[in-house]
Amino acid sequence: MKICVTAQGKDLDSPVDPRFGRCGYFIFVDTDTLAFEAVENPSAQFAGGAGIQSGQLMAGKGVKAVLTGNVGPNAFQTLTAGGISIYTGLSGKVRDAVEKYKSGALKATENPNVGSKFGMPGGSR
Repeated sequence: MKICVTAQGKDLDSPVDPRFGRCGYFIFVDTDTLAFEAVENPSAQFAGGAGIQSGQLMAGKGVKAVLTGNVGPNAFQTLTAGGISIYTGLSGKVRDAVEKYKSGALKATENPNVGSKFGMPGGSR
């Protein structure tokens, strides 16, 4: 299964980024093999709509789940509309987040856990 973890760097030992739409990198991971692809977030610097654009990228990549620190309302709506499960509250290394997911230790979030514009200078925190 393909999942995505928001990251501050380009590999499995990078820290999980607490932001979804404005994270530094998306790491797409095959949970069966741990093969991964790191993609710099093209939406990170957008003035608006970063969560929506990032959610659309997840759907386009065929992701089944997103693991991140936080997700705002626009991203949440876009991801859930695409049938993508969302797991928030993650920290530590990307590799550890993937292992928690694989072991069934995570519970999918049912609501956004931050306001819109989270992660932007001057945005809600």
